[in-house]
Amino acid sequence: MARLTAEQAVEKAQAAAQAARDAAESAQAFADAAAVAAAAGTEAVTGGAGIDPFVFRFAIFVLAIFVGYFVVWSVTPALHTPLMSVTNAISSVIIVGALLAVGVDGGSMADAEAIWAAKLFGFFALILASVNIFGGFLVTERMLGMYKKKG
Repeated sequence: MARLTAEQAVEKAQAAAQAARDAAESAQAFADAAAVAAAAGTEAVTGGAGIDPFVFRFAIFVLAIFVGYFVVWSVTPALHTPLMSVTNAISSVIIVGALLAVGVDGGSMADAEAIWAAKLFGFFALILASVNIFGGFLVTERMLGMYKKKG
C-alpha cells in the first residue's frame, strides 16, 4: 500500500471538501427549486386551499395498513410473544379512549346525534379492544406453553 505524504493528504482532503461544497450547493439549489415548484403546483391543483384533511388522514390510514401487514408477516415466531405483549399494551390505551368516548356527557354539545354516535363508536371500540386484549393473552399463554418442558 502506497503511503501518502502530508502534502498529498492535504490536497486530497481539500479536493474532497470542494466536492462536498459543490454537492451541497447543488442540493440546496435543487431543494429551493423543488420548494418553489411544490408551492406553485399545490396552489394550481387545489386552488390554494391545500390538501383536504380527510384525504390526508385516509392516506395515512392506508399506509399504516400496508406497513402493519408487512411488519406482522415478517415477524419470526420467536418474537411473537413480545409483539403480542406490545399490542396488548396499545389495546389497553384504546380501552381508556373508548371508555372516555362512551362516557361523553355532551353538556356543551347541542347535537344529540353526535353524542349518541360517539357513545356507539366508543362502545364498539371497547368491545373490539377487549376481544383483542383477552385473545392476545390466550395466544401468548399458548405460545409460552410451547416452550415449557413436558414431563
